[in-house]
Amino acid sequence: MKGYDYQTSGLSFTSLYMWRNINNFSWKRSGDYLLLAGASHLEEEGAAEPFFLPPLTKDGRYEPDGVRKAVLDAKECFEAEGHVFQMRLVPGHMLGMLEEAFPDQMYFSEDRPNYDYVYRRSDLAELKGRDYHSKKNHLNYFRKNYSYEYVPLTSGMAWEAIEFVRELNRSRERSGHELELLKMEEDAMADVFCHMEEAGYMGGAIRIDGKMQALTVGGQLNLDTAVVHIEKANTNFRGLYQAINNEFCRNMPDSTEFVNREEDMGIPNLRKAKLSYKPVKMIEKYIAAFK
Repeated sequence: MKGYDYQTSGLSFTSLYMWRNINNFSWKRSGDYLLLAGASHLEEEGAAEPFFLPPLTKDGRYEPDGVRKAVLDAKECFEAEGHVFQMRLVPGHMLGMLEEAFPDQMYFSEDRPNYDYVYRRSDLAELKGRDYHSKKNHLNYFRKNYSYEYVPLTSGMAWEAIEFVRELNRSRERSGHELELLKMEEDAMADVFCHMEEAGYMGGAIRIDGKMQALTVGGQLNLDTAVVHIEKANTNFRGLYQAINNEFCRNMPDSTEFVNREEDMGIPNLRKAKLSYKPVKMIEKYIAAFK
C-alpha cells in the first residue's frame, strides 16, 4: 500500500494476478519501470487485440526521461511483432505525466466502457434514502424469506466455491464464444480461490440452507478504497445479489471509505445496474496512441 496510487481497478495487483492468463500478460523491466503487455479476448471475431498498460513505477515516482524510455521500449517491442502500439487503461490523472514525457506527440481518447464506478461504502452497507428504496425492498424480501448465513471466503472453501461457479455457469445455455470466456474465467477464479490469503484477496459467501449460492471477491485498492473483482449469485433467489453486495460492504474494515466496483464494459444492462447504485465518482480511463 506504499506504492503509487493508480486509483483504477485494472492496475491493482489483485486484478493483474487474477486475469494474468486470460490476458496473456507478459512483462519486462525498463529502468525503474515495469512494462506489461496483454491481449483482449472479448472480441468474438478475429485475433486477440494486443495492448500495453501504462508503465508501472517501482518506487512511486514518475520522471519524464524514464517514462519516455520505457514507453519507447514497449513501442519498439510492439512494432517488432507487427502490432500498432496503443496504451490502454490509462487513468485520467496519469495523462499529464505522459504529456510531459511526450509533448504534443500523443493523443488520448476516452475509454468510457472501462470507467470504474466508485461508491461510498456506507451507502452500499446501509441503503438509506429514496435512491435505494428498490434495493432495500429486494434485500428485505431476501432476509425475510430465506435462511442464510454470510461467511468470509477463505482458501479452505476453494472447492466449494469452484463447484458453485461451475454449476452457475451450466445453469443456462451459452454461445460458443461466451462458453470459452466463462471457461477462462472459471480457471482464473479457481486459482484465486486457492490463494485467497497469500495473494491478498478478501471475499465473502452466502450459504442458503447450508449450500453456497453467492460469493464475492475483492482486494484493497489503496488506503481507503476496496475493489470488487467478482460477484456471483444464483438469481433464483430474489434479492441475493443485493444481499451479497450489502453483506460484503458491511463486513469490510472500518478504514474502507469507498468501494470500486470496476467497469461496465459497455454492456447496457450492466451499466444500468452500476448506475442504479449511485456512484459518487467515476475513475476515467483513456486509450493513448502516438500521433
